[in-house]
Amino acid sequence: MSNLISSFSPVDGRLVAKRKIASRKDVAVTFAAAHAAQKDWKNLSIAERGKYCAAAVDAMLAMKDEIVPELALQMGRPVRYGAGELRGFEERARYMISIAEKALAPIQPEAKSGFTRYIKREPVGVVFTIAPWNYPYLTAVNSIIPALMAGNAVVLKHASHTLLVAERFQQAFEKAGLPKGVFQHLVLSHDQATEIILGGLVNMVCFTGSVPGGKAMEQAAVGRFLNVGLELGGKDPAYVRSDANLAHAIENLVDGAFFNSGQSCCGIERIYVHKSLYKDFVDGFIDLTKKYVLGSPLDEATTLGPMIKPEAAAFVRKQIVAATRAGATAHIDSKLFAANKIGTPYLAPQVLTNVNHQMSVMRDESFGPVVGIMKVSDDKEAIQLMNDSEFGLTAAIWTSDVEAAARIGDEIETGTVFMNRCDSLDPALTWTGVKNTGRGATLSQIGYEAVTRPKSYHLRTTL
Repeated sequence: MSNLISSFSPVDGRLVAKRKIASRKDVAVTFAAAHAAQKDWKNLSIAERGKYCAAAVDAMLAMKDEIVPELALQMGRPVRYGAGELRGFEERARYMISIAEKALAPIQPEAKSGFTRYIKREPVGVVFTIAPWNYPYLTAVNSIIPALMAGNAVVLKHASHTLLVAERFQQAFEKAGLPKGVFQHLVLSHDQATEIILGGLVNMVCFTGSVPGGKAMEQAAVGRFLNVGLELGGKDPAYVRSDANLAHAIENLVDGAFFNSGQSCCGIERIYVHKSLYKDFVDGFIDLTKKYVLGSPLDEATTLGPMIKPEAAAFVRKQIVAATRAGATAHIDSKLFAANKIGTPYLAPQVLTNVNHQMSVMRDESFGPVVGIMKVSDDKEAIQLMNDSEFGLTAAIWTSDVEAAARIGDEIETGTVFMNRCDSLDPALTWTGVKNTGRGATLSQIGYEAVTRPKSYHLRTTL
């Protein structure tokens, strides 16, 4: 087995980075340093920890001009959108820093004569963050900043496609003067990550990735009494009610389906439209989709970059072919997109109608630029179809009726319900999923509960 991990660009196949995989000794030294550093780090005040974390955010933002093209090379997102990920990174990080004092404050029960009682939030110890390539800064920051603010040490393993992102995190924390050992990153194989969990080197695992990957994390953690946070797959639905603002729904749902070439866990992959708006919605959706520009993400004119690798594009192409053979109608002529080529990661967006839930494209996570649209008669039918999935991350409802959105949301099996927006995240709200999307939570006050443990103090003050 090679002791190197290489990162090749989906843009043109060039080698972006080649790094040596950590040795057994490297792993042992790293985690020993993390456990040792955490003992002192947890004794700093929340305000002191916040100063380090805020300085790291500043340091990361100062690298923007290098990060944006670097990000495009690593995972294919057009440079015109690259700064957006850093804005999201900053928003999440600064919000979690700002609420730490309140979120981590002791819980005070009602007064009881003769006793002092409270519950503290204690850090779990060393948090092992395993981050994916599709939103490499956003997914990683969800656990890294809260874990550090809560008094934990963090070790980061990033996806092989985005090795440079882990190095940027390391640089940012070093520039911030973070005490040595509190944040570290390692270049690891999948097997090594599993061995680390099996070996009891960590106190918590935060994993974002595939369902099979999540199952591997849980299996490795069995019997070790670890906290395991999992954000896995998605097949997120949208429902356009008869009272929706049609133009707004079309504009936002096209973006929700195709931004990042559809490679988003909370991207829109299936849409249900009330029969009264169906034809106009589909026509408008198709017209807007045709305006995308597929090409090199290094070109400012590009609005749709390549998928992460040829195999990912081939999977989506296979879904589209299978759907059309089963009766679906494909509305986008791929010849309109010159860069679209079989055998490459460059894939034209596709809009399918006459689809059903027997088709893979409406059932299995596509993680690419394809969306299926179905006509529905009422809320009841829409709810049934939205819930007909093994996944449950987000669902988006397009309506002018807030009460209806809330009522429908109560019946939808997802971690987040949106109204008149999608593919978004508010750090004041917890990010979580149900069913095969995983378990656990990040962000918001609840996110701090995930990276801490409660410790009760029951002090008798009178005898």
